[in-house]
Amino acid sequence: LSALSFFETHSINGTHSTFTKAAILGYLRSKVNQYVGTTLIRIDGVKDRKDTEYYMGKRVAYVYRGKKEINGTRVRVIWGKIARPHGNSGVVRARFQKNIPARALGATVRVMMFPSRV
Repeated sequence: LSALSFFETHSINGTHSTFTKAAILGYLRSKVNQYVGTTLIRIDGVKDRKDTEYYMGKRVAYVYRGKKEINGTRVRVIWGKIARPHGNSGVVRARFQKNIPARALGATVRVMMFPSRV
């Protein structure tokens, strides 16, 4: 992706954002086992394996609200990193510092535009 085409496809209401939205699909799994340490993520606008190349190594943030207030806020974040592609349809695998809870499956995450590999 060139820089111009990237910003054309990654703008929100005409403004450029520091992150792209993505959805948690589930855990990496086989027929019998499920590997909760690796999460499958579909990034908005990414349709094939070639498009995932830009996002390798980018940081991912799962932002949620907790019940108790800690340090003056109820907002919490679990950080992760995009590790590798998964298949040919634009899905990627991400590893988080703490495993993503099951209630987060189907939720939205933020894929940050850093660190840059350019």
